[in-house]
Amino acid sequence: MHKVKAVMAGSVWKVLVSAGDKVEKGQEVTILESMKMEIPLEAEVEGVVSEVKVSEGDFVNEGDVIISIK
Repeated sequence: MHKVKAVMAGSVWKVLVSAGDKVEKGQEVTILESMKMEIPLEAEVEGVVSEVKVSEGDFVNEGDVIISIK
């Protein structure tokens, strides 16, 4: 199982996928906001989203798991 993790601390600005969605490698799955910058996070593997662990507006720390893909 692959885990998409936060690359820096910030707020979850947008969640672009839901559990059960198919994703392609390189597809944006969520966007973080930190220091007024938008940081897109991409799926590093092709698969199906098994779990979205955050909601829009949540605060995450660097390394927190955001989405699981199987």
